[in-house]
Amino acid sequence: MAHKKQGGKLTQRVRPEPKYLGLKVSDGQKVTTGSILVRQRGTPFTSGEGVKIGRDHTLFAVKPGTVKFGSKMGKKIISIH
Repeated sequence: MAHKKQGGKLTQRVRPEPKYLGLKVSDGQKVTTGSILVRQRGTPFTSGEGVKIGRDHTLFAVKPGTVKFGSKMGKKIISIH
């Protein structure tokens, strides 16, 4: 019978790897072609002008320029100007 109640309990659990989701740039920031703008699950942010969506819903720039955040019909849009 064990004399310690929960010794080593935390080290036996598997901790999931972090996914590093979220915004990677801010409004007005300059980006180059191929820069990742947002990593997301689903599409809280949609693509605007100069931005494309990857197969895991990642938004990335297809041309160099300045990031612009906006909204259209209640959806958040990220575009490059």
